[in-house]
Amino acid sequence: MPIYAPKLTIKTWAEEDRPREKLLLKGRSALSDAELIALLIRSGSIEASAVDLSKQILANVDNKLGELAKMSVNDLMKHKGVGEAKAISIAAALELGRRRREEEGTRKKKITSSRDAYEVLGPRLEDLSHEEFWILLLNRANMVIGRFEISKGGISGTVADSKIIFKHALENLASAIILCHNHPSGNLQPSESDIKTTEKLKKAGMIMDILILDHIIISDSGYFSLADEGIL
Repeated sequence: MPIYAPKLTIKTWAEEDRPREKLLLKGRSALSDAELIALLIRSGSIEASAVDLSKQILANVDNKLGELAKMSVNDLMKHKGVGEAKAISIAAALELGRRRREEEGTRKKKITSSRDAYEVLGPRLEDLSHEEFWILLLNRANMVIGRFEISKGGISGTVADSKIIFKHALENLASAIILCHNHPSGNLQPSESDIKTTEKLKKAGMIMDILILDHIIISDSGYFSLADEGIL
């Protein structure tokens, strides 16, 4: 007659191995990604503990938090054992992390390189599943005086309306603009359309004495600067 081992739940673990107790004893940095997610969802399913369920969720995105951050509530709910409340908890925590990074980027107000511009807009754009076009407005000292979303598009494109871009620049008395959009595909190379759009806006800016300093393309793998590559 076969012997069936009882299902192991988190409550049966040693106290120092349970996520909540482990955090209190050793600090939050001691927890794995799965353990942190387990604290968010609080309970598992009939088949798996909260930690095991969290490991399954991470395994479905190759253990990449960046990929997990791209998932919507509905996407998360496709995992067996993840209901709406659990999915909302995960999405909210990841959004808080993104906002913290965005806040840290905006503290560095002076733009001295493409990396500085990426740090301001990277958290906003790198995990999106659709394209967005943004601008950074700078004064003569290259200090950021504004950032604006120009448009939202689909998976493969969005519109950079020159009238809207220069309207923002003129209203804020900007001396320079950094253009920025994302590529959800992960491909950082500029398209022919990207290059033509940049040239068009650069020429329009010269008439108004507003410089186009750079056009940065962002994805979850980093960024590409047209200025750094000598394309601008």
